[in-house]
Amino acid sequence: MIDRIHSRVAAILDKDNTGHGMEHVDRVLRLSLKFAEAEAADKEAVALIALLHDVDDYKLFFFFYAAQMPNARAIMEAENISEEKQKLVLEALGAIGYSKSLDGIRPTSLEGMIVSDADMCDAVGANGIIRTYTYSLSHGKPFFDKDKFPLLDMSREEYTTHNSDSSVDHFFEKILKLKNMMLTPSGKKEALARHKLMISFLRQLFDEEDAPEWQEYLDNYLKTIN
Repeated sequence: MIDRIHSRVAAILDKDNTGHGMEHVDRVLRLSLKFAEAEAADKEAVALIALLHDVDDYKLFFFFYAAQMPNARAIMEAENISEEKQKLVLEALGAIGYSKSLDGIRPTSLEGMIVSDADMCDAVGANGIIRTYTYSLSHGKPFFDKDKFPLLDMSREEYTTHNSDSSVDHFFEKILKLKNMMLTPSGKKEALARHKLMISFLRQLFDEEDAPEWQEYLDNYLKTIN
């Protein structure tokens, strides 16, 4: 069943070039199952949530899809997933995502928390840097612009309509905040390690770019989130 669902999801996401394609889904699935083992969660539910978490994403489709989740519903119906498990999965899918968290919406089930953590962890660290740059390129934005500083403390509406001026700006606007948004012990441990890697990367980047003002900006920023 999981293999069939993977194929159905791939048919929807395989052409994505924004960092939300099957490579991302597969990483989230692997990390989710690792967390599920450590947290003694329902692995089948975790796998379903992980596989389906982007099939109706507002960044790829329309806000209607994000609200109604027709792709996720259709896939689970086609696979005869029980109503009880569909309900658990859909409730989790409706609460996963950084933009939703800006309105205070977070998963309440352990399985939803696990996938939320895994999804956010994939935005942090080495792959997080690559994914952010991939998304920036798809929108014609540079990796780093010394002259444009981040827009912080956005509302959900501002965030969903805002395109960061650079990958580095996006790190400050979202990615570096994710460490403090983990919901499980497994997620907190993984996110901290990846967060430290990103800080080291940024310090090296700002040194190579001779950008002491950004080093100072980073120091001040870290005081607000640590």
